[in-house]
Amino acid sequence: MNNLIRGLAAVALAGASLSLWAQRGDEHQHHHPEQPGAGQHPPPAAADTRTPVRFPEPLRTHTLANMRDHLQALGQIQEALSTGAFDRASDLAEQRLGMSSLRMHGAHEVAKYMPQGMQQAGTAMHRSASQFALVAKDASVTGDLKPALAALARLNQTCVACHAGYRLR
Repeated sequence: MNNLIRGLAAVALAGASLSLWAQRGDEHQHHHPEQPGAGQHPPPAAADTRTPVRFPEPLRTHTLANMRDHLQALGQIQEALSTGAFDRASDLAEQRLGMSSLRMHGAHEVAKYMPQGMQQAGTAMHRSASQFALVAKDASVTGDLKPALAALARLNQTCVACHAGYRLR
């Protein structure tokens, strides 16, 4: 039971972190609390080295809305896992994030404007979501949360990798 509680706490913490990150917007910058004895002024922000990607405005708006929906789906998946609703978590992942969601997100239209690395990162995210969906279905039979949490962490890492490398302009 303690492992289940620790796992659920880790999922909740990851979701809260993603939510805070998303709320900061497209031009996200890290802020670390000042160390004791540090000066009153925060250190200068590091240069944003992410690759800027320009989309036509309607696609940019659409893509940002899709990414916010992805975050919402991740939160709903975490909530489903926390209640043992593994089949629901699986369905949410596949329908909203997985390979089955590509048409809904207009991936073919948006991919034309993405550099190859960004396309690969997006594909990795969608595949990772579909893999999570399978693992979550297995958890509905086994009751073992650990593989589902590990698969969800891998899915989250694909999101972080893309956002660390690219930014929409």
